[in-house]
Amino acid sequence: MAEMTRSAPGFALAPQFDNFLFALIGEERNGMPLSVVSALARLNVDPWQEAANLAQLPRTTAARRLASLIAALPDTPSTLLDPGANAIRLIAHLPRRIGLTAPSAAVSRNVSIPAVMRSRAFRYGALILMVTVLGGLSIAASQRSTAARNVDAPTAGTVIPPMSPPTSGQ
Repeated sequence: MAEMTRSAPGFALAPQFDNFLFALIGEERNGMPLSVVSALARLNVDPWQEAANLAQLPRTTAARRLASLIAALPDTPSTLLDPGANAIRLIAHLPRRIGLTAPSAAVSRNVSIPAVMRSRAFRYGALILMVTVLGGLSIAASQRSTAARNVDAPTAGTVIPPMSPPTSGQ
């Protein structure tokens, strides 16, 4: 038996696909309901990855792909009349074009952001750099205030000479 592929980390159990994945395709011959997630798993297709892929496609293309998957089920549900019509109904539960729904402010201003700056690794690196710099500044400020207190306050065991009263100039 072929092993199901693992989903991409960003799509694993993504809640935005729940309405689609847990929608009912139909009723099995034994009377049990059959959901999209169960049907895709039976076909050794990662349900969340497939949902993400379908969400990126135009609705008609996604519906055709889903209809072909439903038609490929080994035990067709007894209440399934038309895989195409069922697929169109199910595709309506998908969020549209994950990650591509709205242009960013940079795109709307025609500013090009290099791909390296949009990458997850770059963002994590920038975050680590910011934390390191802020931590260093915090430590430096702490040491500076400690040093300032040490200059102003006498240390234990320091003898402070008595001061003579000021003279009036006579």
